[in-house]
Amino acid sequence: MSTFDITPSIRIPWSELQFSYSRSSGPGGQHVNKTNTKATLKWDVQQTAALPPTVKERFEKHWGTRISKEGMLVIQSEDSREQRSNMEACLDKLKHMVTLSAKRPKSRVPTKPSRGSVKRTQEKKRQRSDRKSQRRQSKNISYRND
Repeated sequence: MSTFDITPSIRIPWSELQFSYSRSSGPGGQHVNKTNTKATLKWDVQQTAALPPTVKERFEKHWGTRISKEGMLVIQSEDSREQRSNMEACLDKLKHMVTLSAKRPKSRVPTKPSRGSVKRTQEKKRQRSDRKSQRRQSKNISYRND
């Protein structure tokens, strides 16, 4: 297995994925103090040849806040007490991010409002105008006794 398959056309070579392990944070008793279960995945998005240019552009646009200045995407997982499960969680997150970026956004089809909706809008505007004009007329009434 020399590649991490995301879609049939997108495959990331394992050599591009860098894993490191460290101690997880938070409570957990003595076990957490002696085992490196937190997994950190680093992947150089800007230098990879695994992504087509359009997908890479969408990926950088959508996930740009998670990419460092050097072009490295950093994903961490410390949910599990097992190193392997945290590593798989990182890979799942990466797969999710790339598949979302691989989908082409739907192009907008311009539409016109229906004749009925235009008619209803005009009728509501007319009613609102009539209501406001009636308020103006009632303010002009004088209450003085001459």
